[in-house]
Amino acid sequence: MKKPIFVRDLTEEEEARLKQGLRSKDGFEVRRSQIILASARKQTAIQIGRELNCDDQTVRNVIKQFNAHGLEVLKAKSNRPHTIKATFSEDKIEPLKELLHQSPRNFGKETSIWTLELLAEVSYEAGLTEEKVSRETVRQALKRFGIAWKRAKKWINSPDPAYLLKKKQRERLMAMAAERADWAVGYQDETWWSRSAHPPLRSWAEKGQCLKLHEHAEDANDPEPKAIACYGIAMHWYEQTVKQEAVWLRFVEGNPRSELTVQYLEWLLTKTQQAGKRVLILFWDQASWHKSRAVQDWIKKHNRKVKQEQQGVRLLAFLLPKKSPWLNPIEPLWLHAKRKIVEPGRK
Repeated sequence: MKKPIFVRDLTEEEEARLKQGLRSKDGFEVRRSQIILASARKQTAIQIGRELNCDDQTVRNVIKQFNAHGLEVLKAKSNRPHTIKATFSEDKIEPLKELLHQSPRNFGKETSIWTLELLAEVSYEAGLTEEKVSRETVRQALKRFGIAWKRAKKWINSPDPAYLLKKKQRERLMAMAAERADWAVGYQDETWWSRSAHPPLRSWAEKGQCLKLHEHAEDANDPEPKAIACYGIAMHWYEQTVKQEAVWLRFVEGNPRSELTVQYLEWLLTKTQQAGKRVLILFWDQASWHKSRAVQDWIKKHNRKVKQEQQGVRLLAFLLPKKSPWLNPIEPLWLHAKRKIVEPGRK
């Protein structure tokens, strides 16, 4: 728990100025005056945040700024630079666009998601800029050429009341696996989709031409199933501090259920053992077949057998918080998998 933080003792002049700020026409000044005066009354950051309907960390930041700079905190200041140097010339914007069509991993980075900071770094390494530029410079360069940059919202959260606790447990298990050469981590999920439907697709085409996907009708005499179902897991482990990654897929007949999940786990642990691992940390969501008595009993029985016989792969199955797909890296991979198998002219 964070130690409570309060503003220093106010002088008479400061207190008078803050009370005057409560009547200001500037909402920024009013809010900051409220925070500082409330803290002077020994209200905690959490209490102030609840009263003023703002984040308690915002309150702490204002208190720290006041303690360091005094009444200067009542003046709104912009973090944006007054001028943005147009570092990217006309002939550099096309190579910049080409970077966005590639994965950062192609440039030796450890993520597959572009950020403005990462794009600025790679642009400099690729010789598109003479010096490393700020993320705002990259944003403005993209904006000049009609490319809008959006990033995920920071305030997305899960309705699970134990979300923060489970997230910390997830991070702790991942850290443990990173320190052990014979441990592996897997993010597991299932997906199924109609064979008649096509996923959203984008495709390069010659000017004036476009790829046409044919709409398929269901055929009552078709012996094949109407839908495709697949178990998948995004695996990673470390070999001499180097991260190794793989995606393993297993297609099944019918929808996922307990007995198919048990068969899938048997197959998964066999592959994990073949990879030379002794422990598999499995992260999956709270689907009914993941939490079913049959699956949970099988996992307990399997782990007892591994402990008694001293061979096999121990399975540590961890349920992710409810409605938190951003904690499961395999979620965005499904679209790529569907794109790989889709065919324009047939099911």
